[in-house]
Amino acid sequence: MTAEEHAFEKSFKETSDFLKFRSEGENFSITTIKNELDSLYKYEGLDWVGRGELVNSEIQGSIVAYQVFIKEWVDATDENQTAC
Repeated sequence: MTAEEHAFEKSFKETSDFLKFRSEGENFSITTIKNELDSLYKYEGLDWVGRGELVNSEIQGSIVAYQVFIKEWVDATDENQTAC
C-alpha cells in the first residue's frame, strides 16, 4: 500500500466513524452533513499552493466518507418511510 492509499484509507475510516458517532446525537442534521461535504468540495478546489499528494489523499478520503454516509442515510430514511 502506498503512502497516499494509506492516507486515504485512514481518513475515510476516521471520518466514517466520526459521522456515525455524530448521527447518534440528538441534534444531528443531515443538512449540516451535506453542507460540510459542500465545504470539502470547495476546500479540495483551493489547492493553488500545492498541498501535496498525501493531504489531497486525506481530503479525498473524507469526501468519499461523506458521500457514502449521505447515500446510506438517504437510503435508510427512504426505507423507513416506505415501511411506515
